[in-house]
Amino acid sequence: MRMSMGRVGRDLLGLAVAGLTWAAGGAAFAAELGQPAPWEWTLQQSASPVMDNIVWFHNFLFVLITLITLFVLVLLVMVVVKFNAKANPVPSRTTHNTLIEVAWTLIPVLILVGISVPSFRLLFLELDVPKADITIKATGKQWYWSYAYPDNGKFEFDSLMAQDKQPRLLGVDNEMVVPVNKVIRVQVTGADVIHAFALPAFGVKIDAIPGRLNETWFKATKTGMFYGQCSELCGKDHAFMPIAIRVVDDNEFASWVETAKKKFASGGTSTYASAAGPTQ
Repeated sequence: MRMSMGRVGRDLLGLAVAGLTWAAGGAAFAAELGQPAPWEWTLQQSASPVMDNIVWFHNFLFVLITLITLFVLVLLVMVVVKFNAKANPVPSRTTHNTLIEVAWTLIPVLILVGISVPSFRLLFLELDVPKADITIKATGKQWYWSYAYPDNGKFEFDSLMAQDKQPRLLGVDNEMVVPVNKVIRVQVTGADVIHAFALPAFGVKIDAIPGRLNETWFKATKTGMFYGQCSELCGKDHAFMPIAIRVVDDNEFASWVETAKKKFASGGTSTYASAAGPTQ
């Protein structure tokens, strides 16, 4: 008996060590910026104020749910231990308890109110687009994205998945390029069917609907490459229309704009707004 208990102890210790190693490994994998990682079990590393708030709200709810679950578990154990037939051969005939009935009504209401306040604050932060420094129009097509820059020369280009680029299924031939620490307003629409423009590291996800212009925004706080994907089932190549955004400093962005004007030069007028507003 002593040997079997020792073996059980060693097994439990091994499982605990393995769990901690797995958790540490998951955290290390998740530290990679702007893209998913193998065995990732956390949210992607934040790179925008909106995503910072999403991460905080997620962690807040996780702690709250854990406490509620543990509290309910404790109550269930108490019921099993203290109120079974053996411990209470003569069961109580209590039918009402005013204090308990008020508590189990009022406490959940207070919890929901406590959740609703940061929830609405986050929702307003996502939907209330601040004054934009740059406006970009993203059009979902079967099965790639087109980006237009009305504030920077009104050029437009397509962005298709590149087979020879890494990360696999996320690399594209032409990335969207934006400056760091600038408010980027993204106008999103669909050219054929419903798509969805989603960037996990920026906390962005919005539908691209034909005939409708939706708006979202982000403010990248870190330079580098950031990846997303269409997040609405849109046909046979839905899994092959990634979103790639390269965040650079102001000087590099200005240089890229001058190059892009020549590379993607096109005539014609566009039906989208700009950060500066309509021209007179």
